Amino acid sequence: MNTTEFALRGDHITLDALLKATGLASSGGAAKVLIADGQVKVNAEAETRRGRKLRAGDTVSLGEVAVQVCAAAPSPAG
Repeated sequence: MNTTEFALRGDHITLDALLKATGLASSGGAAKVLIADGQVKVNAEAETRRGRKLRAGDTVSLGEVAVQVCAAAPSPAG
């Protein structure tokens, strides 16, 4: 399985937004269909809620591709 990392900008991202941001779905409509069809897994379990909040440590998979959600790197103090 091909795994990539996705750094959060805040404390969470919704499942449909993550699919769009990572290019796993070409649009919000495409993300909605993938999720509704049960093709997307969160932490190895099928997820059908497109508004599911993902936080650091969650893993989203679609086929042979997995995305590990990571906390954003702290900004340098300045």
